[in-house]
Amino acid sequence: MYRFYVDEANINKDYILIEGSDVNHIKNVLRLNPKEQIIVCDGKGKDYNCIIEEIRKDSVLVNIIDSTTNETELATKIYLFQGLPKKDKMEWIIQKAVELGVYEIIPVSTKRTIVKISDKKKERNKLDRWQTIATSAAKQSNRGIIPSIYEVLTFSDALDYARDLEIKLIPYENAKGIEATREIIHNLKGTKSIGIFIGPEGGFEEDEVDRAKEQGFAPVTLGRRILRTETAGLAILSMIMLELED
Repeated sequence: MYRFYVDEANINKDYILIEGSDVNHIKNVLRLNPKEQIIVCDGKGKDYNCIIEEIRKDSVLVNIIDSTTNETELATKIYLFQGLPKKDKMEWIIQKAVELGVYEIIPVSTKRTIVKISDKKKERNKLDRWQTIATSAAKQSNRGIIPSIYEVLTFSDALDYARDLEIKLIPYENAKGIEATREIIHNLKGTKSIGIFIGPEGGFEEDEVDRAKEQGFAPVTLGRRILRTETAGLAILSMIMLELED
């Protein structure tokens, strides 16, 4: 069944008003008609089973049949701190990370980051583009929330942002001991928040790893092979998701 997200302000006791780009999608792409059933989500974990009442020029009015709590969300909030990669790799990372259950994605500029976004307008455009991709991926995977894409942070600011997270992991090619990694992941169930730091192409500088360790990050290994930046985050997210799923 088709799923759409709306602001809480558009949700009333008996009906919901859908506005924005979804109106054109409903009318001209999906060609839905009155009396057809859809799901409307508030983006915060609540789903509404609805029937289309009226398709207007700039909005779609739907009547609420009932509401349920979305059951696709993990109990633990996962924050992905992703070192900025080259070209369009970030778009792919965002799409797949959202499918895997991430709560928020924070782009990070590190010492080995090749891509530099110094122009605020360009950064805003990129963030808007990335948020659109996150929203689309959330719809496709029936997420109860739309994961947010945070502004680009420096490595220092990212460490500060992660300060209060319960568990903090940094996959690092020089980390030793796959058994230690297995044990850490095995004990994640029941935690409220997890932060994962992924380096860009070329990985982290050693002093960055040292600073992360000082802030409570545990270096983990993902195996004997060196993974690309667009693979490393998704690999550990998959491991964590398997452990956290009920």
